[in-house]
Amino acid sequence: QVQPVESGGGLVQAGSSLRLSCVASKRRTSSNNGMGWFRQAPGKEREFVAAISWNGGTTSYSDSVKGRFTISRDRVENILYLQMNSLKPEDTAIYYCAISRSAAATSAANTYQYWGQGTQVTVSS
Repeated sequence: QVQPVESGGGLVQAGSSLRLSCVASKRRTSSNNGMGWFRQAPGKEREFVAAISWNGGTTSYSDSVKGRFTISRDRVENILYLQMNSLKPEDTAIYYCAISRSAAATSAANTYQYWGQGTQVTVSS
C-alpha cells in the first residue's frame, strides 16, 4: 500500500509563502508516476491545483494558481513539493498529494490512485 504523507501546511497572512512537501512510502511505485496536488475548501468540492509528470518534464496548473504556485519533485528522495507564493485567503483549504496511475501530468482526480490525508493551509486577510 502506497501512502503519500503531506507536510508544511499552516496559518499565514495574505501575501506570504508556504512550501508543501509530500513523501510517498514506496519509491518504486511513485517514481515512475505522475503526481499532483489537489485542494478542498470548506463547503466546496475537491479541485485540481497542480500536476507534474514522472520525470518532472511537464507541469500543469489550475488557472487560479498559475504564476503563484510551483510544483516540483525530487525523484532521488521521492519527494513532491508545492511552492506557494503570494497566498490569498481563497487559497485556504486542505491540500492533498496524490499519485497518478499514469506517467503524465494529469488534472483529472479519477486518474489518481493513491491519496494522502491532507495538510491544512489557512491564509488570513
